[in-house]
Amino acid sequence: MLPISPAALAALGQATRRPVRAEWSNDGGRTWTEAQFGSGGVTPDRTSECRYSASVELLAPPRGRAGINSITTEVRLFQGIGVPRRDIEWIPAGWYVIDRLKQTRLGVALELLGREDVIRGASLPMARTVGPDTAQACARTLVWEALPSAPIAWRSGVKGSTALPAFVVDEDRWAAVSGGTDSAGVSTGIAASLGAEVYADATGIVTFAPMPTLADPVVWRIPRTLATAEPSEEETNEGLVNLWVVTGDSGSGGSVVGPAYAFDDDPASLTYAGPDPVADPLAPQRLGLPGVRVRTGRYASPLVTTQAQADDVARARLADSLGVQSSLSFTAVCNPALEPGDVVEVEVSDGRWERHLIDSNPYTLGGVSMTCQTRTSTRRL
Repeated sequence: MLPISPAALAALGQATRRPVRAEWSNDGGRTWTEAQFGSGGVTPDRTSECRYSASVELLAPPRGRAGINSITTEVRLFQGIGVPRRDIEWIPAGWYVIDRLKQTRLGVALELLGREDVIRGASLPMARTVGPDTAQACARTLVWEALPSAPIAWRSGVKGSTALPAFVVDEDRWAAVSGGTDSAGVSTGIAASLGAEVYADATGIVTFAPMPTLADPVVWRIPRTLATAEPSEEETNEGLVNLWVVTGDSGSGGSVVGPAYAFDDDPASLTYAGPDPVADPLAPQRLGLPGVRVRTGRYASPLVTTQAQADDVARARLADSLGVQSSLSFTAVCNPALEPGDVVEVEVSDGRWERHLIDSNPYTLGGVSMTCQTRTSTRRL
């Protein structure tokens, strides 16, 4: 969760002022000019390639080369929380580039995308080799060529010092940084090879972070008094994987790293894969466990060069793929500090609390409510 004072967090359900601030820059964020905000909303979404997107209208801004334009202009948004007898507390609501600009009667309507879009758009003019070097150095090279001197954060748990071999980036720069594949279908994403995810956060910092899991600390408890609509629950097995097989293969004829295996070994879980689906796949038959179903996923990358690294990737992918079966959609009082990947506890019915991971939480700037899409681990028996 973004920084927010205990006083502001406690006052979210009360009558508070919710002003909005918008700023624009044409020099990469060195200087900012305040704009008059009209209306709009933001969509933080962990499942999108650009974690933050927004649609806003700004009133009577200057246009052209020295004003707002779709080529060089970047926009920052802030949601304020006005607690009685305290100064306005400003929460970042995203740092954006302009995807589309439309003239309106009152100003300009802007479709905005997070700073990942700059890296996505800066395709390599020709294929080239990156590395060998550490993951941090390789990522810094690819990011800074598109966003000079952009801050890059490596959160605790991500092994940025991991040595990566030389690898070829065909043209897709963002795929090489995050989790894509090259033209031959080989996985070459730096973040994926570390069992991590990468995104531009609400302040515009390019962030490498561990895959969030339901074991992470709860950042916000949401009682029914803060919910403005009845939660809607849904279950699906789409994307569910309970056994991951991870290997490292350079494709050059050298030794293959792995395979590393990670599987759901909790007998109380509906996605239990059995005692050992790799070494003893007939155990469910022998033990009388007809409900066990194995769903296997595979990941191979030339950037995975050690068994320990393969183990990390397998565990991270398992954590990310188990929590997709039970989802919850609910509307609650707007907490602009909430981020995709945060873990919350929701009172889904009187006295029944569930831990959920936020996938998306779009909200109207200046509004008092937000809609959250979450997921949780599969129901326990």
